[in-house]
Amino acid sequence: MYDFVIIGGGIVGLSTAMMLGKKYPNSSLLIVEKEGEVAYHQTGHNSGVIHSGIYYKPGSFKAKFTRAGSQSMVEFCKQYDLPYEVCGKVIIATKEEELPRLNNLYKRGIENGLQVKKISPEEVKEKEPYVSCLAGIYVPTSGIADYKKVCQKYGEIIKQQGGEIKLNTKVIKIKNSDNAKVLETNQGEIEGKFIINCAGLYSDRMAALDGVNPQAKIVPFRGEYYQLKPEKQYLVKSLIYPVPNPEFPFLGVHFTRMIDSSVHAGPNAVLSLKREGYKKTDFDLQEFAEVISYPGFWKLAIKHADEGIKEIIRSFSKAAFVNSLQELIPDVTADDIIPCEAGVRAQALKVDGKLVEDFLIIQDERALHVCNAPSPAATASLEIGKYIVAQIPEAN
Repeated sequence: MYDFVIIGGGIVGLSTAMMLGKKYPNSSLLIVEKEGEVAYHQTGHNSGVIHSGIYYKPGSFKAKFTRAGSQSMVEFCKQYDLPYEVCGKVIIATKEEELPRLNNLYKRGIENGLQVKKISPEEVKEKEPYVSCLAGIYVPTSGIADYKKVCQKYGEIIKQQGGEIKLNTKVIKIKNSDNAKVLETNQGEIEGKFIINCAGLYSDRMAALDGVNPQAKIVPFRGEYYQLKPEKQYLVKSLIYPVPNPEFPFLGVHFTRMIDSSVHAGPNAVLSLKREGYKKTDFDLQEFAEVISYPGFWKLAIKHADEGIKEIIRSFSKAAFVNSLQELIPDVTADDIIPCEAGVRAQALKVDGKLVEDFLIIQDERALHVCNAPSPAATASLEIGKYIVAQIPEAN
């Protein structure tokens, strides 16, 4: 029997395991991951951005963990000689009606304790020469990293601490015994005194197997990207974001210089027809039926119908996608971009149609369920891990 069993080998599960190993060096620990490698899903399809925390409600987990995480992630990358760059980010307004939203975002950055700076169009051009805008905010603490390499290092540390990682192991049932949780898997039974659910896209399913109702369902949104052709990468120096619409739950298409110097453009946000559906053609009837029969989905879809239609159009029309990019960088043309790999965001949605905006962590006597940890969970992973470990009763 293990002292701790963690379900899910993404960046949150791995960080949590590493922090458990630090606090409880004599404990036995196992991570079970259904894929053949760690960091396969959300983490492995991550944009690589080290977020600052500017967008999030002051006092929320996201705001606190991301601000602290942007520092601890940089320190971790420095300590272990992993690739990273604190390149800064510009957030820009391109229309008059966006200027009040930009100002509100600046105020939120100040409330969150960030050293954000209002900058003029001329100052934006000094940082990003090909951007066209009316005003901007500069966020100096934003950066980029390689989260797959971060996860590999987390995994190495876990093994050095004596922890185990069991791949190709899918949890099918969770049962209670007198003093343990029993996980039925495709590789046999596993017993743990305390389990931690970090199953990402299937976190609500794992919670349900343990008899826990998170009062929300995971709805998968696919984010589709293009990338600039190598000869056009000069158009983007770092990170270029539009002012987000606070009424819409996604940040809008933006430009991200990756750690390998490639430049990704996107994402749009469309409903995925499968929880792990990275292609338009990926489809799972049961999972699709689960979403469209969920009242919360229809309430969300009706509320954001106009924006949702625009996202779908962008998904099928390269010209529409390019038009969105040209609002930021007018010089970008359809010939400058090529499709690249999509990602899927596990977003918890309440039955009333409201998104769960913060990280959602539910504790039970012998279990803890991380039921909403989309972006910026990679940036905040070390802080989330510390927080989870602090919640576990000392008896374990």
